[in-house]
Amino acid sequence: MCGIAGFWCKRGMPGVDVLSAMTGAIAHRGPDDTGSWQDLDAGVALGHRRLSILDLSPEGHQPMVSASGRYVIVFNGEVYNFAELRRELEPTGCRFRGHSDTEVMLAAIETWGLEPAVKRFIGMFAFALWDREKRCLSLVRDRLGIKPLFFGWAAGALVFGSELKALRAYPGFQNPVDRNALTLLLRHNYIPAPYSIYEGIHKLMPGTILQLDADAASAPRSLEDLAGHTTTYWSTRQVMEQGAADRFDGSEAEAVQQLDELLRDAIGMRMVADVPLGAFLSGGIDSSTVVALMQAQSDRPVKTFSIGFHEGEYDEAYHAKAVAGYLGTDHTELYVTPQEALDVIPDLPRLYDEPFADSSQIPTFLVSRLARDHVTVSLSGDGGDELFGGYNRYFWAQRLWSQLGWMPAPLRMAMAGTLRMGPPAFWDRALGLAMPMLPRRLRTRMPGDKVQRLAEVLSMPSPDALYRQLVSHWTSPADIVLGAREPLTALTDSARRADLAEYAGRMMYTDLVSYLPDDILTKVDRASMGVSLEARVPLLDHRVVEFAGRVPPDLKIRQGEGKWLLRQVLYRYVPQELIDRPKMGFGVPIDHWLRGPLRDWAETLLDERRLREEGFFDPAPIRRKWSEHLSGRHNWHYYLWDVLMFQAWQETVRS
Repeated sequence: MCGIAGFWCKRGMPGVDVLSAMTGAIAHRGPDDTGSWQDLDAGVALGHRRLSILDLSPEGHQPMVSASGRYVIVFNGEVYNFAELRRELEPTGCRFRGHSDTEVMLAAIETWGLEPAVKRFIGMFAFALWDREKRCLSLVRDRLGIKPLFFGWAAGALVFGSELKALRAYPGFQNPVDRNALTLLLRHNYIPAPYSIYEGIHKLMPGTILQLDADAASAPRSLEDLAGHTTTYWSTRQVMEQGAADRFDGSEAEAVQQLDELLRDAIGMRMVADVPLGAFLSGGIDSSTVVALMQAQSDRPVKTFSIGFHEGEYDEAYHAKAVAGYLGTDHTELYVTPQEALDVIPDLPRLYDEPFADSSQIPTFLVSRLARDHVTVSLSGDGGDELFGGYNRYFWAQRLWSQLGWMPAPLRMAMAGTLRMGPPAFWDRALGLAMPMLPRRLRTRMPGDKVQRLAEVLSMPSPDALYRQLVSHWTSPADIVLGAREPLTALTDSARRADLAEYAGRMMYTDLVSYLPDDILTKVDRASMGVSLEARVPLLDHRVVEFAGRVPPDLKIRQGEGKWLLRQVLYRYVPQELIDRPKMGFGVPIDHWLRGPLRDWAETLLDERRLREEGFFDPAPIRRKWSEHLSGRHNWHYYLWDVLMFQAWQETVRS
């Protein structure tokens, strides 16, 4: 796991100190080694920061030149099947100096070509490859978008890197804030690929190869212009559409067995490391499955880590402890005080590098920091919800639409108005009394917020519009950001929608290509790499994803409960009573903190005069929500946190 950076400058090659500044800005991604390589004639420079995981010797040093001398690579990530590929390559005459996956990647590219080689890689990766013969730069990102890669044009050069701070270190970087992208932050709490917070800077889309020659790299290119230089080597949309057309037709027992075998192999691959290894454990289905299958393949107790909170509604640590005790792991838990969590907030803009407003970024960083005290690699359970139907919104939206969609729109609007009459605190009290009498699958924490969201979605004209509303914060962000127009995304661009008949399947697909890479995986990457920890996500092995695409809907969501198939695998290793409980988010009480210890900080950032002078936002709706939140009439913390994270980010980049 590493960090990469570089540039292609056609006019006046900058000195090596520029590349050092770019890689130095992401030193946390690779504290063990640094390297650089330049082609002075072409104006290309490649830089690398290394976190040594495999082949700790100098033979794993990057940038790395291929055996023939034709290719030079800087690589962030892991290719887990490199040993198998190496065995295939050796009979063709390939010889290897060391034991790194990087060297195998180069040999595979020389032997089979770039795209055929990438299609055979099992792993997470983002890399830049310079072809000295064709004078072509290729930027490549893994299938699901586990590893980040930014690129674009600044100060007359093509620049790229693992994080935006590497690009900002290039001399003369003055790209302005992209106001259109800012609207996406307000809608989603993240900025989805291919957009970034800066004009002229893009995120490489998952599953793609971008190839640029000297002419293409010499001048800024729009996203439309880049389409002709981009190849999609793996498509989530095609995988899900083909899976729907070729459903798994075996028995339920066969489906459970096949998923068990796939997960065992995916997890076993990710347990290979030359440094200490462990896993995050929340006690939920996904992380418990990963840990159970790790322990089943380990001859010693697996090191597991969890974070606990003293606020019971946010605490999962005791569930994790019970699972760890049953499996016999070497478990470490840390109960965090509110002040310890609050102390992380000033570092969030620097850590996440562009405005990012998923408040679970705080506990994710805390558990990463805890794990890094003991291990260098940690496995994570991310991806199970999107693949196997775990989010409450999948069956909640489906049930809601089936029950309410038949109603005339005026009646739904009237119902919404009735629900809005009571503030969330009223519904929390009223429904809190009834909650113990409800079936477990219907129990939820903060029911007042759920009622508030229900009121928002009752007037939606279609099930897909309902889903979009469910995953939106500010529903008209272009009215909040001055001089902005909201760009098309996977939620709004009909050309990017998958042709899937099942409503839940469409929701899961959309999350796979938006929420998963741009929120969940971004959160885990920045939090873990911020403390020099490698996080591996075995549930997102593309073979598991392809199998999940073929799994019939009734093996994912059954009787109002998600992840049925994944649960059956887990029940082979952990008793059902340790697992079955209402789903909890990995969050912190931001709503309470904004009324308490964060109030002064937030008030400074949301000051009406300040907002007006900075000129990005219309202050009126923001101040209105801030006032309503402070009064307790509404919980607007999601909306406010989006704005606050942008405001705090601005302070960081200006300083």
